[in-house]
Amino acid sequence: MKKLFRPLAGQRAGLVGFVAIGLLPLLGLAGTIHSHLLIEAGKQFILGGGQPGAFRVSAHNVGPVPVEIRERPRGGGIFGKTTLVPGQRGVLRFAEGSTAVLLNPTSKQAVLDLTVTGDTKQLAMTYEPVSATGAAVK
Repeated sequence: MKKLFRPLAGQRAGLVGFVAIGLLPLLGLAGTIHSHLLIEAGKQFILGGGQPGAFRVSAHNVGPVPVEIRERPRGGGIFGKTTLVPGQRGVLRFAEGSTAVLLNPTSKQAVLDLTVTGDTKQLAMTYEPVSATGAAVK
């Protein structure tokens, strides 16, 4: 049986290039994390720490209480970046090795929709209790 269509070498290369270009946006999504995050009253969500690259958090507070967002740099310490009130959105950048601390010091559950991009392959994720001063209880 004869083949009715046989692509030329140039056509094959063009097809491979077209498929590769079509897949590039999908490959970019591989490092993206989407989360509908619940933070219990008096707890904080810890994201990152020790990763080799920077990351970015796009957050939307869809819950009933404000959420404080802080950064723990690799070298130590902690500083506030912002507080998202209910309905508010924000985009925050965190340096390589830094930790994002999403703090709920209230007596109600906090709810955030998050999109995390950048160096997400080695991001640690955990919860910690919060003391009366807002510092982590170890």
